[in-house]
Amino acid sequence: MDIASFIRHVPDYPKPGILFYDITPLLASPEAFGDVIERMADAARPLRPTRIVAAEARGFLFAAPLAQRLGVGLAPVRKPGKLPCEAFEASYDLEYGSNTLCLHKDALTPGDRVLIVDDILATGGTLDAMIRLVGQSGATVAGCCMLMELDALGGRKVLGDIPLSVLLHV
Repeated sequence: MDIASFIRHVPDYPKPGILFYDITPLLASPEAFGDVIERMADAARPLRPTRIVAAEARGFLFAAPLAQRLGVGLAPVRKPGKLPCEAFEASYDLEYGSNTLCLHKDALTPGDRVLIVDDILATGGTLDAMIRLVGQSGATVAGCCMLMELDALGGRKVLGDIPLSVLLHV
């Protein structure tokens, strides 16, 4: 299936000069979305994850069905003030701003093998923050799985030797 045909390009969103990749058409197609989740599951299985970590909001869309498919738990990463219990924090820069992400301190254990899932890898800021949050918990990042990678932005540099699976290079 041609995944790229289900991604809509929206210029100058959320601000001038940014090309936004809208996954709404992908989510609207049960066949295309199911294909994406199955491809992600195929890439993830050899990594033997015990938990999936994903950031709100678009990462959740892929992480929840993937966690169910793999039979592993999901640890949500959220913005400050959105988690009710004590949390680790990591700040990061985006291509159009900065933000902070949080992960419950009891969401992962030192023995967990974590798969980080998101919709897009751009500059690597969000991914770097999630890697740092997993590290703060004592768990290990087994790998990362992304729907898309914006190759020209070089976000994969934050990975070091962490395995990365990407379904669509842009």
